[in-house]
Amino acid sequence: MSTVFGELHEVQRSSTSVERVLRPTTWTEALAALDEYPDARPIAGGTDLLLDLARSSGDPVTLLDLSSVAGGREIVDDGDAFVLGAGVTHNQIVADPRFRAHCLPLAQACLEIGSPQLRNRATIAGNLATASPANDSISALMALGASVVLSRLVDGGLSERTVDVVAFFRGFRATVREPSELITAIRVPKLAADERGIWVKVGLRRAQAISVVHAGLVVALHDDKVADARLAIGSVAPTVIMSHVFPASLIGKPLSEGSIASSAAAVAASIEPIDDVRATAEYRTAVTEAVLARALRAVADGRADAAWPLDAPVLGVRTPSGPPASPVITNETLVSMVVNGEPTTGASAAETTLLDWLRDHASAPTTGVKEGCAEGECGACTVRLDGAAVMGCLVAAAQADGAEIVTVEGLAGDTLHPLQASFIDEFAVQCGFCIPGFLVAGASLLDEHPSPSAEQIELGLAGNLCRCTGYYPITAAVRAAAGGSS
Repeated sequence: MSTVFGELHEVQRSSTSVERVLRPTTWTEALAALDEYPDARPIAGGTDLLLDLARSSGDPVTLLDLSSVAGGREIVDDGDAFVLGAGVTHNQIVADPRFRAHCLPLAQACLEIGSPQLRNRATIAGNLATASPANDSISALMALGASVVLSRLVDGGLSERTVDVVAFFRGFRATVREPSELITAIRVPKLAADERGIWVKVGLRRAQAISVVHAGLVVALHDDKVADARLAIGSVAPTVIMSHVFPASLIGKPLSEGSIASSAAAVAASIEPIDDVRATAEYRTAVTEAVLARALRAVADGRADAAWPLDAPVLGVRTPSGPPASPVITNETLVSMVVNGEPTTGASAAETTLLDWLRDHASAPTTGVKEGCAEGECGACTVRLDGAAVMGCLVAAAQADGAEIVTVEGLAGDTLHPLQASFIDEFAVQCGFCIPGFLVAGASLLDEHPSPSAEQIELGLAGNLCRCTGYYPITAAVRAAAGGSS
């Protein structure tokens, strides 16, 4: 086999290593650290950044971990809008009924992102900062008229500027954020009394699908006629775009079948979508018209939230641990975690994921957690981090310093966990490789919903793949553990 770099598969290439992880506890500390290390890469959830580092080869980098900044996960209702801290996760939005009531497009977009485990890590701010046109929350935020607060240090204090989300992007994966700035908050206006909103998506599968097309729209109705209309469309251009054709095609008209059809056709004709591995430009044009018409009909009929699941599972709400024990973590720093109830230490935390640290560097290795894909797709590495189910392959080990971790080994006490016992009884253990992740995710689901519905089981296990295609006995085992019939 050739060893020419360009001919190697990405998993065979050397990844970009991490030299140090900085862990500030205030925005002032974070921005001071950024001034000291101007090339540092900000990381919050890390679900995009860790993959980027694994798939690239370059000089060692410094990570600026923002996950422990005070107030970063707070959501403040200022009356007209919600102000999200830069560490607010997608599952926080999903679990908060205020967003379904007042910012439905954002709630719908957050529910479609990744899996429950990914949504427990991935942040709204990270979705914006990554700036991919396929990032689902961006179209929702644009349609709602959201804005981004960017902060920098000036004379030792915070200096802020606010940028509309529409103006935040200057190209593919490029934003107007200056090197000395950090996203510190996002302001999301509530839908007005006369406004209705919805978010829609087309993907190639029901869960964990990168969008072929996604769109957020808001329509204001006065006297049964459209007074205002906003539409943002993603995955059809280098950036998420606001449609100028959409308001022109609807304002002043009733939201009738005729106006809906003509508006959807006009918008579809106005875009110049891309061709890529997920879809052709021709398909994107056709599906944009179809999905937009369907969305407008739902708005017109008052059914914008009809598909919202009842009490969607989030697989645990994270209870963050205290301030970081080590403000700077290198590969020589000894970090500690409570793993399955036992204090555990180890080094090499700067350059490893939580998955690899638990298996290879912890003083008491836990080999039950498995690596199946190393990119957050399969769920075999699911563990609980401070109470929330996450993908161990997409958590930097340094970010878990001081945290409480539960792996499959920690589910059983003196006897098997009820779900472990039901997996045996229902013959749900097949090749066994994916089972630790299913068990941790399933146990988190049962803690949250002791008698889950079929829809909740499906949503709760959406982040776990079984390569033996044996989902029937697995779901039967969850029902049995909950006391239901298999």
